[in-house]
Amino acid sequence: MKLSIVVPCYNEEPVLRETTVRLSAVLNSLVEKRKISSDSFILYVNDGSRDMTWAIIESLHDKNPYVKGLNLAGNVGHQNALMAGLMTAKGYADVLVSIDADLQDDVSVIEEMVDRYKEGYDIVYGVRSSRDSDTFFKKNTALAFYKLMSWLGVKSVYNHADYRLMSRRAVEQLGNYKERNLFLRGIVPLIGYETTSVYYRRSERFAGESKYPLSKMFNFAIDGITSFSVRPLRLIATLGFLFLLCSLVAVVYTLYVYFNGETVAGWASLMLSVWFLGSLILIAIGIVGEYIGKIYLEVKERPRYNIEKFLN
Repeated sequence: MKLSIVVPCYNEEPVLRETTVRLSAVLNSLVEKRKISSDSFILYVNDGSRDMTWAIIESLHDKNPYVKGLNLAGNVGHQNALMAGLMTAKGYADVLVSIDADLQDDVSVIEEMVDRYKEGYDIVYGVRSSRDSDTFFKKNTALAFYKLMSWLGVKSVYNHADYRLMSRRAVEQLGNYKERNLFLRGIVPLIGYETTSVYYRRSERFAGESKYPLSKMFNFAIDGITSFSVRPLRLIATLGFLFLLCSLVAVVYTLYVYFNGETVAGWASLMLSVWFLGSLILIAIGIVGEYIGKIYLEVKERPRYNIEKFLN
């Protein structure tokens, strides 16, 4: 069985050499145990890095027989870079593992993933057993996000990012999902093949800085929600009917006050209602606009990525 480990990289100069050492050790161990073939490999995908990441990948390719490199012609984002790596590697491997370069995910469970694959599972999720390494804010916002996705009817695996094993046929099916607004954590569960999970303890970054600041995390969450659910649009309609009911109550109250000759100042309540309803209208327009924007990006059918160089 030929295994490929696909690693998207963006400005990973501080950690890349150590990542190679650890992943090479995993491959050596699996080869010695005859669980994978000796021509298994690591595919680093350079996502338009602005540091020495690609130069290091080229150097590692010359020195380490396991290392291959894919250089994208510009920065296309983590999900597209990962997709580029998977679509390239599937032609050379039977099984593919995707993992980030920062060494937060425990590489030792790759062997357990391979064992689960040999038991008949096409997709094996790497799931964090805890989020102790995260800040209080990140831990709770992640929990809220997964609960929101579940409420919206999106299939996802709690505490799973993009650390997973996929068989070649699962990756080939993944390639049939043509949307440009990629959210692989939601797409992969839709493939439908046999799945299972392995659990590990997530560590701190070995070196460097997180490539997902708050703004990118927020945009990623919005992409995930709008890619898989139309419930926000239905919620707008529900709110519209709710406020129509409130308006009818207000009409009845106004007529009652008018025919009883009571004096009502009304200025404060009028201003509050105008501002409140105005805000809701803007939010509703924004949600609708988000979906229209996604349609705009999809119908242009631009390529997700362009490959500049492949070190094979």
